[in-house]
Amino acid sequence: MSDLKNVQPLADFNWDEFENGSNVSVSKEELEKAYDETLNKVSEHQVVDGTVISIDKKEVVVNIGYKSDGIIPASEFRYNPELKVGDTVEVYVENQEDKKGQLLLSHKKARLSKSWERINAALENEEVIQGYIKCRTKGGMIVDVFGIEAFLPGSQIDVHPIRDYDVFVGKTMEFKVVKINQEFRNVVVSHKALIEAELEAQKKEIISKLEKGQILEGTVKNITSYGVFVDLGGVDGLIHITDLSWGRVSDPHEVVSLDQKINVVILDFDNDKKRIALGLKQLTPHPWDALDPNLKVGDHVKGKVVVIADYGAFVEIAPGVEGLIHVSEMSWSQHLRSAQEFLHVGDEVEAVILTLDREERKMSLGIKQLKEDPWETIEVKYPIGSKHTAKVRNFTNFGIFVELEEGVDGLIHISDLSWTKKVKHPSEFTQVGADIDVVVLEIDKENRRLSLGHKQLEDNPWDTYETIYTPGSIHTGKITEIMDKGAVIALNEGGEGFATPKHLVKEDGSQAQLGEELQFKVIEFVKETKRIILSHSRTFEDVKDEPKKAARKKSKKEEAPAINNVAAGTTLGDIDALAELKAKMEKGE
Repeated sequence: MSDLKNVQPLADFNWDEFENGSNVSVSKEELEKAYDETLNKVSEHQVVDGTVISIDKKEVVVNIGYKSDGIIPASEFRYNPELKVGDTVEVYVENQEDKKGQLLLSHKKARLSKSWERINAALENEEVIQGYIKCRTKGGMIVDVFGIEAFLPGSQIDVHPIRDYDVFVGKTMEFKVVKINQEFRNVVVSHKALIEAELEAQKKEIISKLEKGQILEGTVKNITSYGVFVDLGGVDGLIHITDLSWGRVSDPHEVVSLDQKINVVILDFDNDKKRIALGLKQLTPHPWDALDPNLKVGDHVKGKVVVIADYGAFVEIAPGVEGLIHVSEMSWSQHLRSAQEFLHVGDEVEAVILTLDREERKMSLGIKQLKEDPWETIEVKYPIGSKHTAKVRNFTNFGIFVELEEGVDGLIHISDLSWTKKVKHPSEFTQVGADIDVVVLEIDKENRRLSLGHKQLEDNPWDTYETIYTPGSIHTGKITEIMDKGAVIALNEGGEGFATPKHLVKEDGSQAQLGEELQFKVIEFVKETKRIILSHSRTFEDVKDEPKKAARKKSKKEEAPAINNVAAGTTLGDIDALAELKAKMEKGE
């Protein structure tokens, strides 16, 4: 027994051969070599084909013919929800054995190694490929295509506008590669491109069957500020905002809503550009056709201001029936004003029908006609000579336009502003918006004009000046303005006079200056033209000349007797002879 204990088993003894009765002895190395030859030659960092042998939620087991199977995360196959046991897939050998002796494979890396070749081929051959939508991004979605992240623009998801992008996240869809940037390795894909060709064929078929006036059912696809796009079953048509309703529409949302099914009528279409014009309001009778047949010019109507412009306001008196109130029909006033000063959008107004054309479907309205025309009784309310307070509206070079009341305007001529002050421009006298007292001078009812005065509120001071500023009288005045032709002098008793430069020379020979207060002699006074001509020089020159004048008067008195003596020396006979001569001359004639 001790000998048996010391017996060691042969390491390379083949018991199978021994049992089969074979005496052939095979070494361990030979057996390992023979086993290895039954396996695939696998090198690390290469791409090989493998067979899916099992699938669960977390892992996919792939056999590549190696001595052990590889395990790949199921997330690497999410782009392919149709994956099943037995499918052949490409895998990348990362490591033949990890620390646990496990074969490490990657399907993602295998796809990446060939992805650019396949993507370029898909673009070139217009191949339809599958991709997995990973997440949303600005302007679209990120799609996993062959392991590469491609961009799917929002406009390329579907032919219809997408309102909820999140519903596509996690879906696998078919795409076409539409653009590749080789430098930045960017890929753009489209799902819309797959269905456009089919839709194009549908559009041609639909358009070929269209007829103007045809009524179709459609679905509101998109609403814009200028109209509504309607899906007619593969082809879109546009209802312009003006064709939504007979009335004015400021926002199409007031009439339709998204995804609403509506009936529309074909107004026009273009076979080449495949544009279809649709109408919604045309399905109902025109409101003008239903307008009260008894409505006539002069009737009062009520309505709502729907549009307003500088020249007037459009008032809707019934849905789709509008009338224009021109700005000139808003007030009896003749001032040029904008309609916004009288009305606003949304105002409820009453108006009078001025014109009505049912054939042209036009109507003009007026609101000033609701009030009495103030010019009908102008002589009663504003008789000549009556005094009133008016509002200054605007200026001209020749006067001031004022408003006594709405619709009653008048003009104050610049010459009727002041008795004494010379007004060069009305702005020197008053300002726009100010009140001014006036007197009615003239009434022109036919042309709706009033001639007004302001200075007539006071007595004419020139009646008094006539007694004060007699020629030769001397008065004190102040130089208020100097011009080339002379100076304006404000006289202490009131009024203004004028002196030429030669009459402004002072006694010392110097020229009078602006602001000086001096004595002036009245040379000329003309009441009709309101002119007073003055002279400062005469105040001292005439004093110096008084002795000479006195001497001249004295010499004339001395000569008078001599003349008288000559007359006294004429005899009565001389006078008779002269009378006889005169009689002969008259007889000869």
